[in-house]
Amino acid sequence: MMISTKGRYALRLMIDLAMHEQDGFVSLKDISERQGISVKYLEQIMALLNKENLLSSQRGPQGGYRLAKKPEEYSVGEILRAVEGSLAPIACLEGEENPCPRQKECMTIGFWEGLNRVIDEYIDSVTLQDLLKDSSAF
Repeated sequence: MMISTKGRYALRLMIDLAMHEQDGFVSLKDISERQGISVKYLEQIMALLNKENLLSSQRGPQGGYRLAKKPEEYSVGEILRAVEGSLAPIACLEGEENPCPRQKECMTIGFWEGLNRVIDEYIDSVTLQDLLKDSSAF
């Protein structure tokens, strides 16, 4: 499993929105300037986050984006899954059921399931608020 640029930028974008939530709706241009990410790329990420109802948006001169809920109500896992899809370490663990025809004979499936569980537990235990708190130490 490798988190793409899109996943890394989604976290930066969400932290930026959390840091500026008192400003109301934040424009993509402002986020782009602060984060050094092109507006075009941010639009792609915003579409994915918006599709999962993680953001509120408003059109017009005072428009932009803001968090749909409080920073402590977002897990890193839900943000990453919104833009990355499944974070399973192997393809056969991506869905609800394992479609692998060798599942019953697979001598490594237990290892992969354990790794998947550890990844999910960790990324779901860290909130956007935790990242905000950690970033304020810098």
